[in-house]
Amino acid sequence: MIKGLRTAAYPTPDLARAKAWYAEAFGVAPYFDEPFYVGFNIGGFELGLVPDAPVSSRPPGGVVAYWGVADVGAACAHFLAHGATVHEEPKDVGGGITVASVLDPFGNIIGLINNPSFDPRTVK
Repeated sequence: MIKGLRTAAYPTPDLARAKAWYAEAFGVAPYFDEPFYVGFNIGGFELGLVPDAPVSSRPPGGVVAYWGVADVGAACAHFLAHGATVHEEPKDVGGGITVASVLDPFGNIIGLINNPSFDPRTVK
């Protein structure tokens, strides 16, 4: 029934600024670009920017989408160089898995993970 994660949607009050930031930080142009939604293809998954989604006034928390990377430390440094701030420092969580997270300039959490045991191409 469930085929897996397809889209991680991030609310943003400034769509133009967020579109530019995500294009630069992720190194990819949006494939879908409308005033109501901007979509990026990130490694076969969709990162969506939603201008009219409610932005939480609570501190960051809740569900976090973790984007697969080859090197969590290098990816974290890359996002920090593009204006993100540290949410969770890189750490080994066991089994050779490393995670970290940063906050984009709009307060959204971007999770980063290297899990050498997980290959999404083998998931049916």
